Amino acid sequence: MTKKEIRTQYSGFAVFGAKLLTVITGMLFTLLVTRSVTQEEYGAFGTINIIVPYFTLLSTAISFWTMRFVARNEEGAVKTGVVANAGVSLAAALVFLVLLPIILPTFQLQNYVIPCLAAAAQIVELYLITVLDACLQAQRPHYVGYGLLIGEILKLALGYAFVIRLQLSLSGVLISIIIAFAVKIAFYLKTLFNELKKRVVFSYIKEWFKGSAFNIYNIAGDRLAAVIFLFLSGYGGKIATSYYQAAAPIANVITYSSFLAFALYPKLLAEKKLEEITSSLKLVLMFAIPMTATLIVIPDSYLLILEGSGETNYHIAAPLLAILAVDALVLTISTVFAYAVYGIEKIDEKATIPFKRVVRTRLFIAFSLPYAHSMITLPTAYYVMTNFTNNDPLLIATYLMIINAVAHLAMLIVIYFLVRRAAKIAIPWKNIAKYAFASIGMAAILFAIHPARTLLTLAVTAVGGIIYLAIMLAIDKETRNLAREMFKEIKTRIKRRRT
Repeated sequence: MTKKEIRTQYSGFAVFGAKLLTVITGMLFTLLVTRSVTQEEYGAFGTINIIVPYFTLLSTAISFWTMRFVARNEEGAVKTGVVANAGVSLAAALVFLVLLPIILPTFQLQNYVIPCLAAAAQIVELYLITVLDACLQAQRPHYVGYGLLIGEILKLALGYAFVIRLQLSLSGVLISIIIAFAVKIAFYLKTLFNELKKRVVFSYIKEWFKGSAFNIYNIAGDRLAAVIFLFLSGYGGKIATSYYQAAAPIANVITYSSFLAFALYPKLLAEKKLEEITSSLKLVLMFAIPMTATLIVIPDSYLLILEGSGETNYHIAAPLLAILAVDALVLTISTVFAYAVYGIEKIDEKATIPFKRVVRTRLFIAFSLPYAHSMITLPTAYYVMTNFTNNDPLLIATYLMIINAVAHLAMLIVIYFLVRRAAKIAIPWKNIAKYAFASIGMAAILFAIHPARTLLTLAVTAVGGIIYLAIMLAIDKETRNLAREMFKEIKTRIKRRRT
């Protein structure tokens, strides 16, 4: 496949469909973990997940430019990106191991040395997955969906073996993730095998490291903004972290809708079709709005799934899950606009990155948004934590996520105006009204049923999805046309594979 053969809708549905299927495997994995480890161990797992991103800061720096070069078919860009990111990953893992004697007592992880050592291997894998995802997104986006399925299904199977059968507890959780990531990486490498035969172009690495100064600036801003999660651990301890760790993966399902616009970024780089922005926004909101409505009306039902017969008590975090759901919707819309900003900007289209000119672009403004986010959240969080929470773990988690959500909304407004200044895009208000109408109807039925058992919750969720799609097919011509186009596309691709 060449860059001009990318189908935004098909590629988006392929990745989104894979993400939705991984919701089931992910929920089962979470259920397996929460019912096999203590709430304190689960809190430690959440703490490790908060710490590790600080050591994968640079994973997207080179990957960002690699994807742009690959999308423009620059010779040797794939192999060069993989080699460069692999080298950075080893350095990052080494720094993590050197700092481990400080990390363990600081975050009260002295009893979790083996899981922390396993996290070092996870750091290397995350760097490789990030750059391989970027390469595939630029040329064959749907293969990212295949990789997701492979990794998630294997992680679940390994989790059962290591956690349930071998009783390895938290160590078994991390070992399962590491092995699943390794297989996923192997699949990606096989897919890109022909590109990896090409030579490394060191001049690209020079340009990428030069341009990476801006990515590092952006990444450092992201990590600064993420300090709010250290507030969560520092003020609320493992219990507050466990509430967030239980609710966040459920709310994050909404952000999977952004994968429907997964091919928008390389499409804009390669073909400059600005009308794709509105089309992608419609598609994303068609799924994001009903998913948000579902979590707002029955958040406790999903949290009850995580509770076993022990002392875990996650359902009381229902308000937290509802807040995270709204925040996830805001982040999803922001992602679409971010794809648009990155795809519209052509500063590096001659395979060079003019350092001084980047500062005057929309890219630099977008890279600066995390700092504005931090200016809102961190002083506010400190004030609220020291005056209004009374050391209540649930209250701490809830207040922090409200503050974070408000800041995300402010950043969405800014990035929207960045896109509007670059291209005339039409917000599909009529379509949004239809999505909202269908979502309200679906949500009303879900609220009336309000299931409280695991299997019933999942069954009612599926029924809710059917109700929403039925309403949309009845009231919206574009939805009916989209369904026909997708069935036609699938048939065409099946025929191609047979021939």
